Amino acid sequence: MDSSDEVAEPVTPTRTIGVRVRADFEDLALLRAVTETVALFADFAMDQVVDIRLAVEEVAGALVQDSVRDTELDCAFEYDRAGMRVRITGVTTSEKGPDEGGMGWHIVSALTDALTTSVGPFESALGGHRATIEFCCTAAVTDDR
Repeated sequence: MDSSDEVAEPVTPTRTIGVRVRADFEDLALLRAVTETVALFADFAMDQVVDIRLAVEEVAGALVQDSVRDTELDCAFEYDRAGMRVRITGVTTSEKGPDEGGMGWHIVSALTDALTTSVGPFESALGGHRATIEFCCTAAVTDDR
């Protein structure tokens, strides 16, 4: 078979869904619901949907716990056939970021394939530090994917 006979697998575009919620524990239920919907829409297996939802809940909870009053969390879900990248950004009072030795961090580390945190310098206009936590989950390979 020469190169002209090769059939290329169709390229699946990357999709990005964004949502913004108040940095308040009350709004985490909404974020959980959006997370589950996006993961199901992205055709993840149910066990992965639950893992992604739990990881988002832990990350968002850590940011809310340290958030500057009356701020928001920005959450972006970027996915394709290979997996999903979730990025959650908030404004925190601390320059340290989440406790990487805590149980929540260990849970997120166990549920995801990659996990990073970045915390920017204090921004007086925001009254805190812009903190971003990002993680990736590889999609399970199934016959349907």
